[in-house]
Amino acid sequence: MAVKEKEVLGTRKMERIEYVGLTVLGLSLAVLFFRPGVIGGIFDAMVNKTVPVIVKVYLTGTLGCAIILSVMTGRILERLGFTDALVRLYIPLARWIKITPLVIVPAIYNILGDINAAGRITAPYLKKVGATKDEQKIAVATMCQGNQSFSTLMLGILAFATGGIWAFPVIFIGLFLPVILVPLLLKVTLYRNVSFKDISDMPRFTPSTPIVPTIFNGAREGAELLFLLLIPAAAVIFAIMGALDYIGIWKPIENALTGFLGALSIDPQTGIQSILVSPTLAMNTLVQTIKNIPPRFAIGSFIIAASGFPLQIPLAQIPAVWSQNSDLTAQEALEAAVVGIIIRIISAFILAMIITPLVV
Repeated sequence: MAVKEKEVLGTRKMERIEYVGLTVLGLSLAVLFFRPGVIGGIFDAMVNKTVPVIVKVYLTGTLGCAIILSVMTGRILERLGFTDALVRLYIPLARWIKITPLVIVPAIYNILGDINAAGRITAPYLKKVGATKDEQKIAVATMCQGNQSFSTLMLGILAFATGGIWAFPVIFIGLFLPVILVPLLLKVTLYRNVSFKDISDMPRFTPSTPIVPTIFNGAREGAELLFLLLIPAAAVIFAIMGALDYIGIWKPIENALTGFLGALSIDPQTGIQSILVSPTLAMNTLVQTIKNIPPRFAIGSFIIAASGFPLQIPLAQIPAVWSQNSDLTAQEALEAAVVGIIIRIISAFILAMIITPLVV
């Protein structure tokens, strides 16, 4: 038996990943021999880039508490019928454009701050009431028009108050209006196989949890969001940025993103944070910097933050969750999410131009 096992191991075909591993091993040994300080320098750069954000912003700053309290607030609003109320208001328009009102429910859950719940809870309902694949794609793309953390909305409102910007037009036009108009836009362009379904076919989305457990569960959910998702995500991205900065690659990438976002009337600093790290962190930064940037850039920054970003959400989370809970494949969910964030980037530029004269 031992001889046979040895023969099998000796003749096993090399996989591609093993060649990659050997290459990495060879490069590591070469670096250790010729420039051993590089590996330590990269790690030190990763730590120095990550620690100030994780410790001073999330843990000992106000952002951590803001996240916990905002998620709790979102769950209270949900318990008070916020989701069902918005669905009721949307029914007349849904009947007119001949689409199921359920397509906006994932977006409402997203605004309340849980993109995973948006998929896990609402996708099966869409499937249950017979929503077509096109309607489910519209639901995904529309979901990307709202903030994936309620703390983003709360900190955005705080930033506008700090900067003396009237928040109501920004929130109404920049957040709620796209949730209504994007299904119509997609229905007449990309996803046309839709049909209206009456409210009697749809479930209620207001939970029956007593108010006290709702409050404490919301706070616990906020803590889970902070420690299990946002802090690890921020640590990964800032560590990568630190490593790239050490070897001289990050600066050209940052300059390209800065030019692109500036051309779209989006504050580059907070825009990069929204796209790569965390919209919540971006809005926390905006609270501190809003007095030093043009109002148009601040509004564009909020709109891009109130979206399906950062990138790991449309590229990973949405395909994973929706492929498990809807009729969509991971590829179809990914495509719909990309459509949604492209619409959001374009609308950030257009809406910032429209809203700015109304609020300053």
